[in-house]
Amino acid sequence: MDTEHHPSNRFSTYNLQPYEPSGGHLPDSESDKSVTLQVIHDGMGAADSALQHTLLRKYLLLLQENNTLPGAICFYTSGVKMVVEGSPVLDVLQSLEARGVRLIVCKTCLDHYGLLEKIRVGIVGGMGDIIAAQWLADKVISL
Repeated sequence: MDTEHHPSNRFSTYNLQPYEPSGGHLPDSESDKSVTLQVIHDGMGAADSALQHTLLRKYLLLLQENNTLPGAICFYTSGVKMVVEGSPVLDVLQSLEARGVRLIVCKTCLDHYGLLEKIRVGIVGGMGDIIAAQWLADKVISL
């Protein structure tokens, strides 16, 4: 078994701190805000699967390209499907995580979908971790 990606290595509670942007293309009035994104669908929006995946990929790539990184991205309900093997945005999420974006994944949701053993990015957390990320953010955006 690949121990680097084994789910037992992913259980942790984040020591959440507000995100401090280090530049980017946000207007000055927005540059001091921390942002938490919520991925609550199997992709972005309500459309067919292929379009949802395309939209989320483009959104995340643009955030990365413009250096407008959120402090955290929370994945719950069917959004947890984006952090498991076979996800069409896994490479982008791995890159965002490497750049310091906290990826918080709902354990209850992973269990519900039978995906706990397939997680490949992020930290498995509880609802308390998601609430903390939301409350520490100046802005919460649901995708």
